[in-house]
Amino acid sequence: MQQLDWYFDFISGYAYLQFEMLDRLPAGTSVTFRPILFAGLLKHHGHKGPGEIPGKRRFTYTQWAWLGQRLGIPLTMPPAHPFNPLNALRLAIACDCRMDAIQTIFRFIWREGRSVEDAAGVAELGRRLGLADPAAAIAAPAVKARLRANTEEAVARGLFGVPTFAVDGEQFWGADSTDMLLDYLARPERFRTGEIARVRELPLGTMRKEVS
Repeated sequence: MQQLDWYFDFISGYAYLQFEMLDRLPAGTSVTFRPILFAGLLKHHGHKGPGEIPGKRRFTYTQWAWLGQRLGIPLTMPPAHPFNPLNALRLAIACDCRMDAIQTIFRFIWREGRSVEDAAGVAELGRRLGLADPAAAIAAPAVKARLRANTEEAVARGLFGVPTFAVDGEQFWGADSTDMLLDYLARPERFRTGEIARVRELPLGTMRKEVS
């Protein structure tokens, strides 16, 4: 059985789209779901998120909507974006990161276009997840610690974005890497020879310098 780790944050429309494509994975593949705080990766690498750059924000949201239509995946943007995903991430962990729970959360946000930042949204989502007290689940120290540990693990493994599949020391970032991942799972030797192997060790050229 091939074991994959999937690092994701509910804030990412690309993560939602890739989640809806998981049925393309080959039989016998096992996925461990690892919710992380995307903002933690951004902070570590000194990056801005796509929603923080006006031109990229407009393009990214347009692409999410276009990809949803092209792939036949229903998509309705949440009321505002970026949003604070902590409630959703902690609810997933409180539900032991079960696939059905993750699906419920993703679809609540990205199919129904609902908010996970207000008490009413959290209460309704918690009801669907079967949690007697979702507010308490979100506040549980063990849940918070697990999310921090997942994020720290992602940083330690060198991740720079979400969603990312990690397998055999390799990383496949973004919904558009799904086909690349499937190719790797079918023929990993292709990634160890020829031009693919060469470019992975390509030396650095001119580096961008700070302008004073």
